[in-house]
Amino acid sequence: MWKRAGRPLAAALLVTAFPAMAGTLTVETAEGRVLLTERAPEGSEWCLSWNHSVTGGHVADCFVNREGRMILSRSYLHDFSAGLGEVEGRGGRLVNAPEGGYWLEGIDQPMPDNALPVRIGRPSTDHRLSVGGRQHRLSPLAAGERVYLQLE
Repeated sequence: MWKRAGRPLAAALLVTAFPAMAGTLTVETAEGRVLLTERAPEGSEWCLSWNHSVTGGHVADCFVNREGRMILSRSYLHDFSAGLGEVEGRGGRLVNAPEGGYWLEGIDQPMPDNALPVRIGRPSTDHRLSVGGRQHRLSPLAAGERVYLQLE
C-alpha cells in the first residue's frame, strides 16, 4: 500500500470523529501533501478529466463509491487516439456520446487499494477532478507530480 505509516490511523480517526465524512475522496501527493478532500458517499460518482496530450481532445475516467470500494465505472473518449479505446480483458460496452466521442460504460473495475496513482499533466493537459458538483483543477496545484486519488 502506498500510504505512509500513521496515515491509516489518522483516516480512521477522521471517520470516527466525523461520521458525516464517511466516504471521503482525498487527493494527496506522493510526499503526503493533501491537495483536496471531498465527500464521496455511497453511490456517488467523481470524474478525472484531462486533455489528451497528442490531440488535445477531452478524456475522462469516472469512478463510483460502491460499498466503500473505488470502482472505475466508465470512461469518455473523444476518439480512438493513441492509448485510448477498449482495453483487452476489461469489461464495458462502447456507446456513442450525445456530445460526440464515446463512453465506455459498465467497466466495473475495482481499483487496487481504493486508490488511483496519477501523474498530473502540465497546464495544457489540464487535469480536473469533478466531485459533488464541483470541479477542481489539479494541474495548477501539482503539474508534473505523482498524486493519489484515494477513497477512504
